[in-house]
Amino acid sequence: MIRFSRAASAALLACSLALPAALATAGPATASAGPEINSAFQASPSPLVPAAWRSAPTNAAQDVAPGVVRAELPAPTGPYSVGSTVLPLVDRSRTDPWVPTADGRALMVTLHYPAARAGNGRPAPYATREEARLLAEQLGPGVSGDVLARTRTHSRTDARPAPGRRPLVLLSPGFSVSRWTLTHLAEDLASRGYVVASVDHAYESYGISLPGGRTLTCVACTALDEGGVHGSVVTSTRAADMRYVLDRLTGPRPVWKHADVIDARRIGMAGHSIGGASAAGTMVADRRVDAGINMDGSFWEDLPAEGLRGRPFMMLGTHDDMHLPGGIDTSWDRAWTALDGWKRWVTVAGSEHFTFSDGPVISRHFGLPQPELPTDRAVAVTRTYVAAFFDQHLRGLARPVLDGPSPENPEVHFQHR
Repeated sequence: MIRFSRAASAALLACSLALPAALATAGPATASAGPEINSAFQASPSPLVPAAWRSAPTNAAQDVAPGVVRAELPAPTGPYSVGSTVLPLVDRSRTDPWVPTADGRALMVTLHYPAARAGNGRPAPYATREEARLLAEQLGPGVSGDVLARTRTHSRTDARPAPGRRPLVLLSPGFSVSRWTLTHLAEDLASRGYVVASVDHAYESYGISLPGGRTLTCVACTALDEGGVHGSVVTSTRAADMRYVLDRLTGPRPVWKHADVIDARRIGMAGHSIGGASAAGTMVADRRVDAGINMDGSFWEDLPAEGLRGRPFMMLGTHDDMHLPGGIDTSWDRAWTALDGWKRWVTVAGSEHFTFSDGPVISRHFGLPQPELPTDRAVAVTRTYVAAFFDQHLRGLARPVLDGPSPENPEVHFQHR
């Protein structure tokens, strides 16, 4: 779903960010913020959204033109209806590494959570028009950003939460894509009883819409592509981002009015690509995160000698020469050795890098080339193993699917058993 220059692709090979074969027809990326955005940075000492703003971006339409087929995410599988709300945050205690003149570190957080009943609230938008347009440009001329933005979700905006205390799962997207590319997983986890916080990290996506109409573009793409910045800057910055999100969701003055439904004693994190590497980095930096999953991302930073201090971790990736033991991405072998608690190394036959996101759903809808693993199986496998992991380690529920191969999931292989 992304394409970097030849130099960047080589530099990021270990992070599994090279263009996936399924999207090989995509056009070249626009890596910089653009002159109009950069001039705005120069002109304004405070270019980011004020922390007091609490309304979601409003430029995501729900209707489509007559005759246009609307994409739809797979329905969640859990017993709960799903609510959704968007929280704009700014951490002014830090300097943004990509735009040091910015007024703090901006984050956009979408919360999905179990809702009290179906039909309460408006249908939640998938993405803003501008966010979707900027990503659609990378996918090729056959992809309409307007149609992509109108993808049907299965959650309701600001619906009343179901009663009870819920584990919290943090989600971090792949480099250059946005938090909404993990929506099918977020909605499914919420339908199973989790509060899920999907986080967009400023200047690390093709487009992140802020309230008031401002859109941040991928300054970090240029920094890694042309500036020689190491990927560990991304993972360490995201670890600090997640620490701040946890403070604002579970601290003494939470930003969400329903934050009392979150059980701060049960917190997990999963991420795709560099977001998966950030899950490990966040666990190293913050003991509040009890369990983590890396979905097909390289570890830009080696784990410390003490590992994760006994906390569980799962690596979920492609069954190919990238993420099989002894593969091109040698960081997985190093991480496996360093992990000191419950651990699994799971690979999925027929998958590719974006299998573990909304990528298969988007590709199928717009007629993009498909990997060997069908879309429905990609969605089912990702949901099954991510939910089983958090069920076992945040809820204490035995999930035998994590013990080894099963006939119900013949694509799934367990390494180092």
